[in-house]
Amino acid sequence: MKREQQERSAIALSYDQEATGAPRIVAKGRGLIAEQILALAEEHDIHIHQSPELIEVLIRMELGDEIPEALYRAIAEVIAFAYGLKQTETAGQ
Repeated sequence: MKREQQERSAIALSYDQEATGAPRIVAKGRGLIAEQILALAEEHDIHIHQSPELIEVLIRMELGDEIPEALYRAIAEVIAFAYGLKQTETAGQ
């Protein structure tokens, strides 16, 4: 029996340490749009984090929405991990 491939989803967040407020959703989509978001992220060396549970919550939000307080910890861990990777890459150059 052939399993159908699950449609991919993607969310792009923007966070400015200098600005006040939480990270915001700047792009989101499923299928082809998700593939385009992921391709752009890879092209620009932007960290891609995979969390099906988190994406299912975020995909329901509107573009421009700030991350709700209930998700601060989960998003903070993703951002901290991404910054750590970026610093490691920078140190290795």
